[in-house]
Amino acid sequence: MSFKNKIKNYFTMDDEYEYEYENAEAAGEPENKTSPNQKNQNVVNLTSLQQPASKVVLYEPRTYNEAQEIADNIVNRRAVVVNLQRLDGTQAKRVVDFLSGTVYAVNGDIQKLGSETFLCTPDNVDVSGTISETYVEEDEFEKGW
Repeated sequence: MSFKNKIKNYFTMDDEYEYEYENAEAAGEPENKTSPNQKNQNVVNLTSLQQPASKVVLYEPRTYNEAQEIADNIVNRRAVVVNLQRLDGTQAKRVVDFLSGTVYAVNGDIQKLGSETFLCTPDNVDVSGTISETYVEEDEFEKGW
């Protein structure tokens, strides 16, 4: 080692930098121009690590044929609120039966929010709280729920 390097090493406090400098010199590599206080440049932005926001999809089907589209959202792990006001009683029952099977297949849950409104959630969505059923008496007898 040259006299200049010995003096530099004597006044340098960072042993790690000293070791890297000596190894680079021994291997014939060019001198490392970064200072010992410089941090690693492998920094990851925290906003890039965030999960995409969960979606709640709202549906108001007019025919039974739209039940497949609603079920596809449940299978894709999205919560779905279904308003069945525009369907007649028999079609609405068929849609609820179809969605119940879909929710069961993905280990999810289906909850009645209103007289003709249901919340279908897959297993990755946790719903807490309850809604009182004081509204139910009149509408259930009309539609046959």
